[in-house]
Amino acid sequence: MKRFKKRRNRIMAFARNRGCDDMGKIIMIGAMKGGVGKSVTAFNLAYSLQKKGKRVLAVDFDPQSNLTTCFGAEDVDVAIGDLILNVIEDEELPEREEYIWERNGVDFIPASIGLSAVEAKLRMEMGTEKMLAAILEPLRDDYDYILVDTSPSLGALTINAMAAADEVIVTVNPQLLAMKGLQDFLKTVKKIKSRINGRLDVAGILLTMCDARTILCKTITEQVAETFQGQIRIFKSKIPNTVKVGESVYYSEPLIEYAPGCNACKAYERLAGEVIA
Repeated sequence: MKRFKKRRNRIMAFARNRGCDDMGKIIMIGAMKGGVGKSVTAFNLAYSLQKKGKRVLAVDFDPQSNLTTCFGAEDVDVAIGDLILNVIEDEELPEREEYIWERNGVDFIPASIGLSAVEAKLRMEMGTEKMLAAILEPLRDDYDYILVDTSPSLGALTINAMAAADEVIVTVNPQLLAMKGLQDFLKTVKKIKSRINGRLDVAGILLTMCDARTILCKTITEQVAETFQGQIRIFKSKIPNTVKVGESVYYSEPLIEYAPGCNACKAYERLAGEVIA
């Protein structure tokens, strides 16, 4: 049985009383290479933050819709791509309960394959770098953290996510090609910061799918530390490679529900603490 529902309107008195300094933080989860645990990280970080008492919205901004799959959402009527089209065409957005879903205390906005067509439209239109920002900015007051899962590329969607975000968590697994993609990704973040979004910063580099027993994992981990230590934060939390992650995704459950005692779950909880600190 699916354990998610469309989010009902909830009047949040605390949100109305929050000052500008208490507005929610938008964090993009990004990578240049697919298969590095980006969507799984967004999913599990959302629930780890929620466990610590934070109000969290997760946004699937990837046409592959992996985060939507993690949440187990089906029969989506209004996805993030539809909202982007509304903004491009200067149309009003639908009511929030039509596109914000809720599953066990975490809200999320799903995606669909139609987002690919939206990306093509973004490339053809002028001045479309801040379409996602137009959707997320009004939601800041309702959440402590808005996590945006993005596609593993540097296309129009990723640029939109960077233009909307306050920070970027860069996921990388201990492989040579992922390391090369990391450097390219960080160059793009720097360009977006200087040209489009001056508040954008790198929250840190997160090593995922780590197997400390392998020489390659140790080598890449050391290389990341030598290259970026003192320049960019490297999260102390490292996500271990475990079958529990794949199993939890299959059952559309975060690790905190499916396998709360496993090492990967504990690593995501530590990561949440680092993000909050």
